[in-house]
Amino acid sequence: MNEAKTSIGLALSGGGYKGIAHAGVLHFLEEQGISINQLAGTSAGAIVGALYLKGLRPLEILDFFKSVNLFNWHHFTLRKAGLMDANSFEVYLKDIFKEDTLGDLRIPLYITATNMELGKLEIFEPETKIVDAVLASSAFPGIFSPYKIGDTVYSDGGILNNFPTNLIHSKNKYIIGVNVCPLQEVKEEDLHSIRSVTVRAYELMTTINNRQKATLCDWLIEPKELSNYTTFERNKLRMNEIFELGYSTAKESFMDKAVNFEKAVL
Repeated sequence: MNEAKTSIGLALSGGGYKGIAHAGVLHFLEEQGISINQLAGTSAGAIVGALYLKGLRPLEILDFFKSVNLFNWHHFTLRKAGLMDANSFEVYLKDIFKEDTLGDLRIPLYITATNMELGKLEIFEPETKIVDAVLASSAFPGIFSPYKIGDTVYSDGGILNNFPTNLIHSKNKYIIGVNVCPLQEVKEEDLHSIRSVTVRAYELMTTINNRQKATLCDWLIEPKELSNYTTFERNKLRMNEIFELGYSTAKESFMDKAVNFEKAVL
């Protein structure tokens, strides 16, 4: 027997601090009274999705991103395979999630990470601790060290699936997808450091995957202007702008989708 479809699924892509735009989209969805039945997220999308389902409001999620001092010297490591120790970010998450598991959230949340030993995508089970799933999913290669859960080594879910629309496509009548990684052109002078080259390679790697996954969306929200912002944005005023870009893009694109959306979910 086929599993009955729920109404609305939401997929949130990876994208570092550009993921703040996800919170802006959620702010618009709340204003429209649109409730999500299932959510899938990778990396930044996993962070935003978990915070939202834990009960944080979109503006509180924006404040959370502002509160994380990404390049604090305490986070850097010489002993692990990354510039920064992924485990050092537990303190930001444990204060919110404590020992909660994915199954404790109010609706299903599907979080992906890359099993580095087996070379395959993993979707975490409901009994997985939220902190573990989020840190594994967002362990951006080359920047953050891989994250271990038990004896298994994980890196960013975006390596294999940066836009997990396929995880919820068959389970929902209507799919909303938010892709915060529109590809931008860069100049030679922009590729001047290990970090900039690593980030650029990752962006190129995920673009084709994102385009394929975008075809599964009934409503695709993709703020093009995000190409003007960095993956590891540190300016708090620019974080506000990213939030507003998510909100305004959702609002503008909804005008074209409203009629079909209402028909689909009734």
